[in-house]
Amino acid sequence: MQTSTFLVAELSANHNQDKNLALKTIKAAKDSGASAIKLQTYTPQCMTIDSKLDYFKIKGTIWNDRNYYELYKEAMTPWEWHRELFDYANELGLVCFSTPFSKEGVDFLESINNPIYKIASFEIVDLELISYIAQTKKPIIISKGIATKEEIHDALEVCKNVSDITLLQCTSSYPAPLNEANLMLIPKLKEDFKEFNIKVGLSDHTLGITAPITAVALGAKVIEKHFILDRNLGGVDSTFSLEPDEFKKMTEKIQEVEELLGNGSYELSQKQIDGRIFMRSLFAIKDIKKGEAFTRDNIKSIRPGYGLPPKMMHEILGKKATKNINMGEPLQNSDFES
Repeated sequence: MQTSTFLVAELSANHNQDKNLALKTIKAAKDSGASAIKLQTYTPQCMTIDSKLDYFKIKGTIWNDRNYYELYKEAMTPWEWHRELFDYANELGLVCFSTPFSKEGVDFLESINNPIYKIASFEIVDLELISYIAQTKKPIIISKGIATKEEIHDALEVCKNVSDITLLQCTSSYPAPLNEANLMLIPKLKEDFKEFNIKVGLSDHTLGITAPITAVALGAKVIEKHFILDRNLGGVDSTFSLEPDEFKKMTEKIQEVEELLGNGSYELSQKQIDGRIFMRSLFAIKDIKKGEAFTRDNIKSIRPGYGLPPKMMHEILGKKATKNINMGEPLQNSDFES
C-alpha cells in the first residue's frame, strides 16, 4: 500500500508509558499504510516549570484544569526508548523522526540520526529553537497552528538555508471542529510563501478522515494524523487519534484521490487515444461521383471518427471529388482537390 503523499502516523502519547505498546503501535502504523511514524522528544522541564499557580492550569481544551507539568510528564516519550523505536521502525521500512522541544532534544536526536525535524505548532514562534534545528540542514516540517502570516514568514526566513521545507496547515484545537479546518489555506500557503519553495500539507486534529482526503485534493504532500491501537486504551490524545482500520481506510482513499488527480498533463493515454474513434468526423452521406462538388447535402459531420475533422467542412464545401465516393465512406485528404 503506497501513496505519493507522505503519511505520518503521530505516536505522541499513545504509548501510555508502555514501550511494548509503542512497538506494537509502530507495527500497526506500517500495516495501515503509514510512510512514517513520528515521536515527540521532550521532558516536562523542556516545556514548562513545575508550578501549581493558576497560570499553569490548562484552560478551554479536553485537558481542562490539568497542570501543564503533570500532563507533559504523563505524555512524554522516554528518551531511553528512542533508539529502539527508531531502529524498529527502520527495520519495518518506516521513516521514524521526531519533534524536539529544546536544543538538548535536537542534540539527542542528532546522536541517533533523526532524519527529519518537525516544528510543533506552538513552537513556531521559538525562532532560536528553529534556527538551531535549521543548522542541521535536514528536512523540516512546520505546523502553522495559530501563527500569524508574519510569524510564519519569520519561521521560514530562519529556515531559508534548508532545501526541504514543508508547511502544514494545522488547527491547534483538540479535537478540531470541521468548520475551523480552513483547508483552502493549503494552496494559499504555497502561493503566499513561494519564495521559500515549500511543500504544503496538513497536520489534522479533526475527527475522521474527510479532512486529510480533501487536503490531498488541494495539493497537500504531507498528512499527519495521531495514531492509536485502540481508543479504548485511553490516554491524553486518544479522542482525536485514528485507529489502524481508520488509518488504512484513509490511506486507501488518498490513493484513490491521487489516481483521480493524475498529472495535470494534456497528453492522452492510449485508452483515450483509442476512444477518439467515437468523435465526429466527415463522411459521405450520399454517393458522390468523381468531379461532383461537395455540398451539405452529400457530406456531414457524424460519428465515428474515421474521417477528416469537422473543422475542415468549410474548406471542403464547393471542392470537387477526385474519385467516386460511396455513401458511408469517411472523407480523406485525397478525396478533394487541394
